[in-house]
Amino acid sequence: MEYNARMSYDLIVIGGGPAGYVGAIRAAQLGKKVVCVERERVGGTCLNWGCIPTKALLKNGEVYNTVARRAAEFGMSTEGLSFDWSAVIGRSRQISDRLSGGIAFLFKKNKIDSVTGEASIPAAGTVEVKAADGTVTTLEAPNILIATGARTREVPVFPFNGSTIIGSKEALTLTKHPQSMIVIGSGAIGTELSYVYHCFGTKVTLVEALPRILPNEDDDVSQAVERSFKKQGITCMAGARVESLKDNDGQSVTAVMTAKNGKTQEITADVCLVAIGVVPVVPEVAGLELTERGFIKVDERYRTNLQGVYAAGDCIGGIMLAHTASYEAEQAVEGMFDANHVPAHPVVVPGCTYCHPQVASVGKRERELKEAGVEYKVGKFPFQAIGRAVAGGDTEGFVKLLFGKENGELLGAHIVGDNATELLTAPELALNSELTDADLNAMIYAHPTLSEAIHEAVLAADGRAIHA
Repeated sequence: MEYNARMSYDLIVIGGGPAGYVGAIRAAQLGKKVVCVERERVGGTCLNWGCIPTKALLKNGEVYNTVARRAAEFGMSTEGLSFDWSAVIGRSRQISDRLSGGIAFLFKKNKIDSVTGEASIPAAGTVEVKAADGTVTTLEAPNILIATGARTREVPVFPFNGSTIIGSKEALTLTKHPQSMIVIGSGAIGTELSYVYHCFGTKVTLVEALPRILPNEDDDVSQAVERSFKKQGITCMAGARVESLKDNDGQSVTAVMTAKNGKTQEITADVCLVAIGVVPVVPEVAGLELTERGFIKVDERYRTNLQGVYAAGDCIGGIMLAHTASYEAEQAVEGMFDANHVPAHPVVVPGCTYCHPQVASVGKRERELKEAGVEYKVGKFPFQAIGRAVAGGDTEGFVKLLFGKENGELLGAHIVGDNATELLTAPELALNSELTDADLNAMIYAHPTLSEAIHEAVLAADGRAIHA
């Protein structure tokens, strides 16, 4: 489609990621004329360089790891097993391409225009888009939604060079399979990619400055994953600090680290992945008010300080996940076009990490309840006592539920184990619906399923677990 010098819309969305494309589609469903501006391709970081390609690589890794290390357990034998690294990476890229094309189809279906280029807002109601060839398209609309997301945080002392010191984007497209890797940061990105590369035989050293890996999870969960990783052969250095990184002529990288015990050591690896968080991406907008950390400041209706300009997703901070971004964008758009709609903000938000064992959590962690002086009870049940887990050959982990002591209301749910991320929806629904242990116990749980661990954890909170 060709664009005139100026085109008018009801809404201009800047950014085509989980916030941007969802917001654009919701506005189109409300009958609005919408255009979405994206500097690369629709889908954003999540679809192109994050959630989706990572999960594709995780699946590749799990299949190879199972066959390579556990074939005999399942009555199989293998000879000459190997992998084609270019095909492994290629599969993940093909999946991203397919899903990006799917969003383009949804845009067409919903009659949403799409423009590629770098967007700026020179004045209220106006967006200028600069294409790669330097041409500028001017778009006009009374409403603008900024949904530009975030990017990998770069640290000056760990300068990315695209070969030996890399970010998560480069980790998804490495042309050469590394024999060894240092991963700095054990959030979801660092932990997942550590597991992926380990599955394909890379010697991985995972470094975390805080006392535990996956530091935002419940303590029991973090400890369970660390034990599992160490058992699998991943070196975990929690409570360690990386003092410096040195590129060795593009062939390797050497990290100088101070371990938890205070001793300094050097580790050399083919590649170092720096995964210590993200920073917001903010377009050029004159007068836009930001927070101290550089995120876009919004009010309860997702409005910025500029007339007709809204923002949602990672660029406004908060809980920076794809599903919260989509939720915020829908809320912002509905409030934008319906004065009677009171936009909601994320409160009960599920978190998932797709390493093996998987991690899924929602609500309060036990240490938070202790710090707040809340009286609670704990129901915890291991997967090793669940028939479906035993039959599937994957018994690591547990379900841990936290209930209010007096009324039995669910306060938090933490699951570590096979398919944990798929099991979390029921506890999240219970948390949103303010259900109690009695409500959860009144359900009949299908047998044999992994979800029986949820039922047993409910019973365990009162010392009534059947299969303990």
